[in-house]
Order: sequence, then structure tokens, then C-alpha cells
Amino acid sequence: MEKEIIKPIKRLSFRDEVYQTLKKSIINLELQPEERLNDKELAEKFGISRTPVREALKRLEDEGLVESLPGSSTRVASLKLKEAKHAFTVVAALHALAARLASPLLKEMDIEVLEFSNKTLKIAIEKGEAIKAIEADGNFHKVFLDVAGNPEITFALERSVPKIQRLEISQFTTLKGLNSVEQHNQIISACKNQEYERVVRLVEENWLSLGELLTQQMESRGEFS
Repeated sequence: MEKEIIKPIKRLSFRDEVYQTLKKSIINLELQPEERLNDKELAEKFGISRTPVREALKRLEDEGLVESLPGSSTRVASLKLKEAKHAFTVVAALHALAARLASPLLKEMDIEVLEFSNKTLKIAIEKGEAIKAIEADGNFHKVFLDVAGNPEITFALERSVPKIQRLEISQFTTLKGLNSVEQHNQIISACKNQEYERVVRLVEENWLSLGELLTQQMESRGEFS
């Protein structure tokens, strides 16, 4: 009789659940940059011990979303201009690679998802709904990631994209955000026309132009290091 040593996991571990909750709150700016994070207080709010909270905070620190200060205090990482510029360069290159792998393989249903996601993005931007806009933008680019089928690209993006999403929300403006919708329309058109090299170039430009816009706003306001 075969022993059932390993059984399906029905739910996330406390550590993963705390990690996902805190990460989402940091990205959405519900937890503000430089806001202090007390593991004891967080454990009490979650109703668990401090160990999984500390493990989650360590993982977030490794990803650059949390930072430790002298005296054993922990806080949400500040928004950094130099770090933002580096992140956009990496993210643009990785998404361009995904587009290169995926564009020759796109099916009609994939194009439909691109179009739907872009329409959702446009509506969210017009309504000034930053989080919904960023989710829609993520769904647009996820089409290329899914079709490319290279988990190493997705894994590499997981470290940089949350930093960018925090910046997008902090600097969200409805008017300039519509530029991305038009760029997406050009990407969709290139996909339909099977202009694969143009798709790659447009995807990379889409991310680089967003990075330039956001970093310019940060510099002009002088709010971040």
C-alpha cells in the first residue's frame, strides 16, 4: 500500500500569506514609503506568531521593498530615483525578450486579450483609477510572457516590477497615461501584421518611455533620492 507522505497543500503558509499581503499593500502604497514596520504589531494584527512575519519581511527586504535601519528597526523602502532608472532598463529588456519569443506564436485569442486589456487600461486611466490601470497594463504584457513560456523571464521580472508599480501609483497622472494606450495600439497592430521585429521594438519603447516619464516627474518634484 502506497503511503501518502506528501499531500496537496490547501492554503498558503502563514509566511507566504503575510508576504503576499504586505507586498500588495506596499505596491499599492497602503503602506507608505519609509513607514515603520513592527513585526510584533504585525503579528498581532495577523493573529499569528512573529516568526512568519519576520520571514516575510526578510523576503521583502531581499526584493528591495523593505529596508532595515540601525537599531533593528524595519520600514517600507523609500522610492529611489537611481534605482527606478535601473529597474526600467532591466524590465524593458526582459519584456522585449518575451515579445521576441511570443510574437510569432500569438493566436487570435491572444490578440483579443491584448485588445481587451488595453480597453480596460484606457477606461481606468480616464477614471483616474491608478491600481486598476496598472493591473490592466500588467494583463496586457502578461500575454507575451505567457505565450513566451519562459519562466526565467517571469522570475527575473518579479524583483523589478513591484518597484516600478509603486512608482506608477505614486506618480499617476491620467493625461500622460493615455500615451501608453496608444503605444499598446501600435503593438497590437504590429502583432496583427506579423511585424515581429517592430513588436519587439515597440514593447521595449513602451517601457522605456514610461520610465523616462516617471523619472522626469520625480526629478522635477525633487521628492525622492
